Amino acid sequence: MNSEAPKKSLLFAYLALAAVCVIWGTTYLALRIGVTQFPPFLFSMLRFLLAGPILVIFMLTIGRASWPDRTTLFHQAVSGFFMTALGIAVVGYAEVYISSGIAAIICSMMPVWTIFINLLVTKDERPNWLIALGLLTGLAGILMIFGEHLVEFSDGHYQVGILLTFAANLCWAIGSIYIKKKNQHSNPFLNAGLQMLFGGLFLIPMSLALDDYSSIQWSDEVIYSLVYMVLVGSVAAYACYSYAIKNLPMTIVSLYAYINPVVAVILGWMILDEKLNIRIGVAILIVIAGVYLVNRGYQLKAYPIRALESVKTTIKMVRTLAVKSWK
Repeated sequence: MNSEAPKKSLLFAYLALAAVCVIWGTTYLALRIGVTQFPPFLFSMLRFLLAGPILVIFMLTIGRASWPDRTTLFHQAVSGFFMTALGIAVVGYAEVYISSGIAAIICSMMPVWTIFINLLVTKDERPNWLIALGLLTGLAGILMIFGEHLVEFSDGHYQVGILLTFAANLCWAIGSIYIKKKNQHSNPFLNAGLQMLFGGLFLIPMSLALDDYSSIQWSDEVIYSLVYMVLVGSVAAYACYSYAIKNLPMTIVSLYAYINPVVAVILGWMILDEKLNIRIGVAILIVIAGVYLVNRGYQLKAYPIRALESVKTTIKMVRTLAVKSWK
C-alpha cells in the first residue's frame, strides 16, 4: 500500500507537467491579445489578483489546507516576485513589442538557465552529458521552428522586448529553483495561489508607474483573454506547475519551455492557418527527441547500461533528421 503512494504521486506529477506543457503553450497568444489592447501590467495584475485568491480560498475551504506560517509566506512572496511579477508579467509587457512566437523561443531558454544556475549555486541535480545533449537538441529544434522569425531580432523595434523577455526568463528560472528548495514540506496548490497573489500585489506599483491607463479598452477579446488566463492559464496551469516542481527534478520540469512553442505552432496551424511545413514537422520531432534524451539522462544515473543502449539509436535518429531537414 505504501509503495503505491510514491508511484501515484509521480504519475500525477507527470500528468501535471503535461497539462502545463499544453496550457501554457496556448497562453502566448491569449496574452498577446490582452496586452495589445489593454495596459500590460494592469492586465497581468488583474489576472493574478483574481486567480491567486480563487486558488487560495479553494484550498483553504474545499482543499482543507492549513494557513502557512510566516516563513512559508515569505518564500511564496519571494517566488511570486521573481516568477509572477518579474517573470510572467514582464513577458506580457514585452509582447507589446514582439510577437508571441519570438517570446516563446526566448522562453524556451529556461532549461538552459536552470542548468547554469544549478551549476553555480548547488550540487543537486547536476546534469550529465546526456542531459546537456538533450537540452541542446531541444533548443536546436525550437530554433528551427521559429527560424523564419529570427531575422526580426535585428529590428530595433523588437530589441527592448527581446531584452525584457530574456531578463524575465532568467527571473522565472531563479524563482523556480528557489521555490523548489523551499517548498518541500508545504501544500503546492496553496503555494501556487499565494505566489500569484503576492505577484499581483507587487504588480500594483509597477502598473501605476509604467502603464498608460488611457489605453484601457474593455473589448470582448480582452475579457475572453483575461477569463482564460485567470481560470486556465493561471489557476489550473500554475497549480499543476507547482505540483510538478515539488515532485520532479527541476531540469525535467523545465522541459515545458520546449513543448510550449511546439504547441503554439500546431495551434497556429490548426486555428489561424499559420505555416507548418516538412522542416517545421522535422523540428518538432527533434524537440521530442531532446525531451527523450533528458529523461534518459536521468535514467542513466540509475541504470547506465540499459539507458545507453536506447540513447545510441535516438542520437542516430536526431542526426539523420537534422541532415535531411537542411537539404
